[in-house]
Amino acid sequence: MAKSTCSVTRAEFLQDAKPVEVTINGIPMPAEVKEFSTGSLGWYLNGKTNIKVGDKSVSVQIGMNLTIVGSKDLPKH
Repeated sequence: MAKSTCSVTRAEFLQDAKPVEVTINGIPMPAEVKEFSTGSLGWYLNGKTNIKVGDKSVSVQIGMNLTIVGSKDLPKH
């Protein structure tokens, strides 16, 4: 299978990317723009919320990455 390429440059992403709104259990949360330590680009969401299980509420921890496919291979700054 051919390797995917990224359609934006690192500079374009860092200049133009905005937070992405992610809705979890009806609650909108912002995933922030991030350059990961691996060199990949994307968005990151970290937080906590409550979710109902039957008639009880449980606390959950959220850790989510949205990674742009092929961005790790983009030239560094």
